Amino acid sequence: MLELYIGNKNYSSWSLRTWLLLRHFDIPFTEHLVSVAGRDHNPALKLIAGNGRVPSLHDDGFQVWESIAIAEYLAEKYPQMWPSDPKARARARSIAAEMHAGFAKLRTAMPMNLKLKLRGKPAEADVQRDIDRIVELWTEARSQFASGDGPWLFGDFSVADAMYAPIAWRLHIYNVSLPAVAAAYRDALLAHPAMVEWYEAALLESEAHEKYDCLAEVYGGAR
Repeated sequence: MLELYIGNKNYSSWSLRTWLLLRHFDIPFTEHLVSVAGRDHNPALKLIAGNGRVPSLHDDGFQVWESIAIAEYLAEKYPQMWPSDPKARARARSIAAEMHAGFAKLRTAMPMNLKLKLRGKPAEADVQRDIDRIVELWTEARSQFASGDGPWLFGDFSVADAMYAPIAWRLHIYNVSLPAVAAAYRDALLAHPAMVEWYEAALLESEAHEKYDCLAEVYGGAR
């Protein structure tokens, strides 16, 4: 039986990726919610994850951490998690890895906090570069590989979509204007039943972190 350790649903963008992947593909697992303060290494989590962070997947006691590694581990058992076409699969892996390693300026400036919905403001230049690159990736994937067969980046839902799910929330929370193709893809992610389930659970959480809750005024206040 798989066991997944995740952080607070209101804040933990990294946890969302793996959880969404399991839920979309209807893979049975036991969920363990771990209270986390911020995104730094936490020695208290060493017993459940070698890197001291969540998410962490346990498969009969064997630990896998880092969302991209967890996705690859799962995809070895469920190959439908990646596109079947070799070139599409390679591109999906490329953009998933780019998400895992990049976009630090956007993630720092716009942390995930699902209880906020802000009026927004023009992004700083380095944050806008991250946004522009994400729009480019989404638009290229949809135009070159989706072929109108579904709302996802490569037609069918894949690891790549799970990796970008937290970005969809960030762009929504901070009221970032997007061109039509990117906006439609963001909205498809937000409407995914499992994303709605995660959101509704996040709203019920009581734990708060001022570092992330105070951003309402920075971004023009709540709508």
